[in-house]
Amino acid sequence: MGQHPAGTGARRLSHASAVLDAFFAHFYARNPVTATFTGIHDYDTRLPDWSREARTAEIEELVALRMSLGSGEAELSGVAGATALAANPALLDAYLAQANCDVRVAEFESEFFRDLNPALWTGEAIFGAASLMIRDFAPVQERVAALCSRLAAVAGFLATMRATIVAPIPALWRARAERECAAALTMLSEGIPAWLMQSDVAVNITGDVIDGFSGQASLTTYSMIDADTRSRLSAACVAAASAFTESLAWLRNTAVADSTRYSCGERLFTQLLARGHFCEEAPRVLLARAALQFDAATESLAQATAKSFDGSWPAVQAALAADHPTVNDYYESFAKRWREIYDGVTEAGVLNWPTWPIQYVPIPAWARDIQPSLYWLFYRSPAPFDRYTIYDYVVTPIDDTMPRDDQKRRLTAWNHSTITLNHVVHHGGAGHHVQNWNAIHKSSSRIGTVAAVDAASRIGMFLGGTLAAPPAPLCRCALRTAFTR
Repeated sequence: MGQHPAGTGARRLSHASAVLDAFFAHFYARNPVTATFTGIHDYDTRLPDWSREARTAEIEELVALRMSLGSGEAELSGVAGATALAANPALLDAYLAQANCDVRVAEFESEFFRDLNPALWTGEAIFGAASLMIRDFAPVQERVAALCSRLAAVAGFLATMRATIVAPIPALWRARAERECAAALTMLSEGIPAWLMQSDVAVNITGDVIDGFSGQASLTTYSMIDADTRSRLSAACVAAASAFTESLAWLRNTAVADSTRYSCGERLFTQLLARGHFCEEAPRVLLARAALQFDAATESLAQATAKSFDGSWPAVQAALAADHPTVNDYYESFAKRWREIYDGVTEAGVLNWPTWPIQYVPIPAWARDIQPSLYWLFYRSPAPFDRYTIYDYVVTPIDDTMPRDDQKRRLTAWNHSTITLNHVVHHGGAGHHVQNWNAIHKSSSRIGTVAAVDAASRIGMFLGGTLAAPPAPLCRCALRTAFTR
């Protein structure tokens, strides 16, 4: 007897779901820090294995996953392919997962990313710890226990970095990694104790002085952290500090590459465009088009500034910087502007703006000294699988206890234009925040839900930006609304 079509379709759907389950299980297991930022906490105690041996094994795993996901790119090109993908979320996810496998294999085989950029490693090690501290997704005791494990893994992870990167390093990448090592030492000696105090938990951390790092902090011991955890945290902080100190010395003695090493090369760039952003045009064609558009935009800017600023862009910048909040209304300026943009956008019917409260708060005290040296985003995409009541958007602190020159410098940087365009419209409002809500709550694509998560040093999936970016007309409508109000 023949199979019933409905039964065949159900089995195919079940198979597709199982294959995607395997894809995600592999992705999170191989990227435990990204998993934490996504709200998957099965791997919170681990750092990734980026050794060459692990990379070889991962390539084999990705090739096998790629085969299990099927091969239908040829039939899915053009308008007909786009229509088929739009109508079938399972097919779309399989297609996106194939592309993600292709991108990851291309990155590994290029010997460009982890083989050349130490800041990828230092960022992963630091945010492996910080990812457990910046959000209250679990009780402090659970997060401290995971923190102990991740800090204990730092020494091995950074030793692998030093064994893997054998070529000269581009100067800016080396400088960034050096800054991050120094910031890590501050986090370990001052930031973690301050975070524990802020969390209403204190712990005695004791240890030897290691090249300027003191593991000693005189804090009252609270019963919320047991003695064994206190001992583990103390040892983990000291060991991690030693590893960062050793890596900092190693970085300072590495050879510097010439500026051509910043380029991944046209071949890899073409692959990333094609499989990461589904762009079939050649990079040189895109570059030529971008140059023309840049010239047109420059001319448009000159015409706009000629009317009021005699064609002087520096005069425009000075005027924007001078239009800033006062110290007393600085934080309120974010909320006020957010409400104005929200009202304008919703009244104009530009988009359906969901209820997902956001509040602008100062960067936590424990992180303020290290934030400028790290990939510390003011708006970090909410973890899709963690629960939120109100989302905290962190901003540079400004208050009247600071020296007046510091107040003025910060206020001119955080002027009304910056607040409106960057921190309300683009990130905290009609741009990323609304798009992230839709990705989490409305997307029919499982990959679309998680692809744009902000991870340690980069976006979670290479194709995440393409999936998450709102359509350009929507951004233009929101911007017009912002300036007409």
